Amino acid sequence: MKVAVVGAGAIGAYVGAALDRAGADVHLIARGPHLAAMREHGVRVLSPRGDFTARVHATDRPEDIGPVDYVFLGLKANSYAACGPLVTPLLKDSTAVIAAQNGIPWWYFHGHGGPYDGRRVESVDPGGSVSAVLPPERAIGCVVYAATELEGPGVVRHLEGTRFSIGEPDHSISPRCLEFSDAMRTGGLKCPVEAELREDIWIKLLGNISFNPISALTRATMREMCLHRSTREVIELMMSEALRVAEALGCRPDISVERRLAGAERVGDHRTSTLQDLEKGKPLELDVLLAAVVELAAISDVPVPTLRTVDAISDLLARGVTAAA
Repeated sequence: MKVAVVGAGAIGAYVGAALDRAGADVHLIARGPHLAAMREHGVRVLSPRGDFTARVHATDRPEDIGPVDYVFLGLKANSYAACGPLVTPLLKDSTAVIAAQNGIPWWYFHGHGGPYDGRRVESVDPGGSVSAVLPPERAIGCVVYAATELEGPGVVRHLEGTRFSIGEPDHSISPRCLEFSDAMRTGGLKCPVEAELREDIWIKLLGNISFNPISALTRATMREMCLHRSTREVIELMMSEALRVAEALGCRPDISVERRLAGAERVGDHRTSTLQDLEKGKPLELDVLLAAVVELAAISDVPVPTLRTVDAISDLLARGVTAAA
């Protein structure tokens, strides 16, 4: 099995290292000092489950890799429309693209069934720009429950969690999903194949849609947002509105707002990825987390006043960051 990881940052390099342990032919695409370190020393994984080093091929030239069986996307979703030069040289007719993204994916209504089947979500696929690069029929969804960070060039610190849930947009349990899942499990990770992956998407999104924009607006950690009564109330409203949108689209994630908040509070003084991006002056990945759900609410006639308000304010913040970048 030949796999290319496009965007081999903390999550991508961790997955690539695990697949290498499983015996897959792994190629990592990265750049800068991180690429140089992986070329010289391999990927060093530091984990409470045991440290190890994976000596894998790393490059910034996807044309040197050629067609692969699976492309694992470790890029931010707001980079997808521009990733053609990195992905196209890796594709053959049967290549699957596994997108490890937060929020609403560009393929959300592909194979969905029902009245919205095949509909484009403009917030995440404006004018079909992402679908043109990453055709939805290639897509395998992936919801990441692992936490990792780059401790230094070529060094991945695994903090917690090993679960990468995957699934086909059309709800099938496909041979390609089973093959990839088996390789991930052989490499030491959890990789269940879910017929209803959209439920996992919404469960994780409940946290991302609320904590991420609020943290960027307030510079607060997870614990601080949970313990501040008025902010917690806003987050509860955002989660409740998001759940109503999910249900209107036929998805019933098995989680309550109270349980999601309790889990977030246990995380402690963690800064969300959006807050970290803000502090680094990077573009904020809010379209797939928040704007897309506001769009889905309009499609399904669900009132979401709190989500609309936070979306409007955080969009102004995001535009300012993008202009300064």
